[in-house]
Amino acid sequence: MIRVMIVDDQPLIRDGLAMLLNLRPEIEIVAVAEDGADAVAKAVELQPDIVLMDIRMPGVNGVEGTSRIQQCVPAVKVIMLTTFKDSELIFEALEKGASGYLLKDMPTDTIVQAILTAHAGGLVLPPEMTGQILVELRKTKVIEAEKKDVPYTLFELTEREIEVLKEIGYGLNNREIAEKLYITEGTVKNHVSSLIHKLALRDRTQAAIFAVRHGISEYV
Repeated sequence: MIRVMIVDDQPLIRDGLAMLLNLRPEIEIVAVAEDGADAVAKAVELQPDIVLMDIRMPGVNGVEGTSRIQQCVPAVKVIMLTTFKDSELIFEALEKGASGYLLKDMPTDTIVQAILTAHAGGLVLPPEMTGQILVELRKTKVIEAEKKDVPYTLFELTEREIEVLKEIGYGLNNREIAEKLYITEGTVKNHVSSLIHKLALRDRTQAAIFAVRHGISEYV
């Protein structure tokens, strides 16, 4: 059973989601919290497997809460609960160690699948959401501002590695990338390992952030 904590400053959302998820046999709600500070204290005490964290809260927000949890109990996986308007905060949270993000009004089945994915070590970046979030990021000029300082290591990538990096930025997993690019899943895995090494990144999450921050879609 996966032990989950829900963090949201609105009791109706927090308790309603807890009630729905508690009905699932694979999930146990071990705590709820009202802000990032409360979440950190309870994460240290209870060490849940997964934290569903609202990104905007008074006091300590979700980004800072995620950062503190990752520092104190790095084994805990955090999934951000957000809206499309939180584009910049989403990627700050990923940089702080979040395992992905979901919209608050997602169906329960989608939230459960995200919990299972994060618990298994995967990254929760829904492709249909990521595309729209990229649009929001471009509106705020985040990508345009940072593209001017694209690391020189990008130019060490092959054309195929850049294509794979682009799809990682859109939230696709290895199987989906393989199907889209008409290559094997093993080949995708090799490309992912190679580009992470060449770009001196820690993992796939950092690769996704790199792709979005530097507008990799513009290079393909």
